[in-house]
Amino acid sequence: MRLLITRHGQTDWNLVGKIQGTTDIELNQTGIKQAEVTRDKLLNENIDIIISSPLKRARKTAEIIADGREIPVFCDNDIVERSFGKYEGFKLTHDEVDAIKRRGEIGVETDAEFLIRIKRFVKKIQEKYKDKTVLIVSHRGTILGMCCYIDGLPICKENTIKYKVENCSVLEYEI
Repeated sequence: MRLLITRHGQTDWNLVGKIQGTTDIELNQTGIKQAEVTRDKLLNENIDIIISSPLKRARKTAEIIADGREIPVFCDNDIVERSFGKYEGFKLTHDEVDAIKRRGEIGVETDAEFLIRIKRFVKKIQEKYKDKTVLIVSHRGTILGMCCYIDGLPICKENTIKYKVENCSVLEYEI
């Protein structure tokens, strides 16, 4: 399977560095333009299916990329962003986020819970779309987790900083 992975377009919370998590934030005008540029960049790619997070910022990005093409777009809850509970909307450092995840607070998804979800999703699409090209539209944290899992690396700060996952950047895998 050929796997293309893109992050949703920019939101106002991205601009100011707030943790979005599962808070359902819309794309801003820059995010819409980024999605349009990504659509144009992928125009000659033979994409069989687009699977998106159901959150508005990812779903809208997926819809823009699919616009004008007969590519089905499906949403999958397994690729929503990690939940950060009461910390969503805050500006936190990477170290603060790691500490929060380790404490196991109610509403904050642990690394173990997150990895179960990522593994389940990757295995599901590998079985269902093994000879297809699939575009995934998701979120930075989810994409970092997917990349680590596919590359056989533990999900940790030292590994996730290896990947550049900017808004509407596209990563490619053969799995």
